[in-house]
Amino acid sequence: MTCLHARFRLLLGLVLLAGLAIGLSACADDEPPAEDAGQITIYSGRGESLVGPLIERFEEVSGITVRVRYAGTAELAAAILEEGGRSPADIFYAQDAGALAALAEADALTRLPDGVIEMVGAEFADSDGRWVATSGRARVLVYSPERVPNPPDSVFDLVDEEWRGRVGWAPTNGSFQAFVTAMRHIHGEDVTEAWLRGMIANDVREFPGNSPQVQAVGDGEIDIGLVNHYYLFRFTAEDPGFAAANRFTDPGAAGGLINIAGVALLEASENDDNALEFIRFLLSEEAQKYFRDETSEYPVSADVKARAELIPLDELDPPSLALTSLSDLEGTLALLQEVGALP
Repeated sequence: MTCLHARFRLLLGLVLLAGLAIGLSACADDEPPAEDAGQITIYSGRGESLVGPLIERFEEVSGITVRVRYAGTAELAAAILEEGGRSPADIFYAQDAGALAALAEADALTRLPDGVIEMVGAEFADSDGRWVATSGRARVLVYSPERVPNPPDSVFDLVDEEWRGRVGWAPTNGSFQAFVTAMRHIHGEDVTEAWLRGMIANDVREFPGNSPQVQAVGDGEIDIGLVNHYYLFRFTAEDPGFAAANRFTDPGAAGGLINIAGVALLEASENDDNALEFIRFLLSEEAQKYFRDETSEYPVSADVKARAELIPLDELDPPSLALTSLSDLEGTLALLQEVGALP
């Protein structure tokens, strides 16, 4: 298994490097990319539909050209490690704290200036200053108020016979995997494994991501989905009568996890000034309002309040868990494979 994993990582690195050589990098084979005062390259684990307009806005206000590679957060983190000092990327924009923490542990990130770190609260930045949150999201149950008048108070209730075949999840999704990682740290390996096996035994329905679960609740295919809070608002923005609601659960436990999307400056970057300008832009009032109004996420700046439909962050009771604890993705993937949630 170790050999196959190493071969896969090598193949992934070669494929990514080939694509980047064509589309992103103008550097020589053995040299780091040259300084370019007019551009930066971002590896974005956040989808283009979510952050593409904001990146375009940054180009407008800064005059800096942005080259973006969109892919899964875990895939991009692996690519950064494979490429090392030859990476053409200046910025890693991740959808969860675990990937950022993993790169920080690998010494792939540069410490950010104090002035950048101070733009958010201490709970939204790495304690060593190597990454900073840009927005937050809560784990919730999206459910049908008509078919589920009394939604469960805990994700652990979903293994009950009452919910057989009525619940969806997305085990390939990075946010779900971060949630399982949090469960492992908070509740232990045995409890987490038992919950995963119980969900599978209870005929949980598998989906490729969060949005399909929300749609399935609205369509009556399932009654409950395990998602991030903001996906529902995409549907209600188009259809105010969309038949679904969010349920915040598990105060102080894994089901109440508050995760973040965050950004880091790569050690391999040769465009630090431009990259830091982009990070500051993401933490600016304009960008924080974008996250509130356009993606329905929680702002991480104290100067911008969350949208009125959301429970304020200071009224929620997330688990007492350092977000850096979410870096153990490998252990989570192994567990998900062991129980049969992943192939």
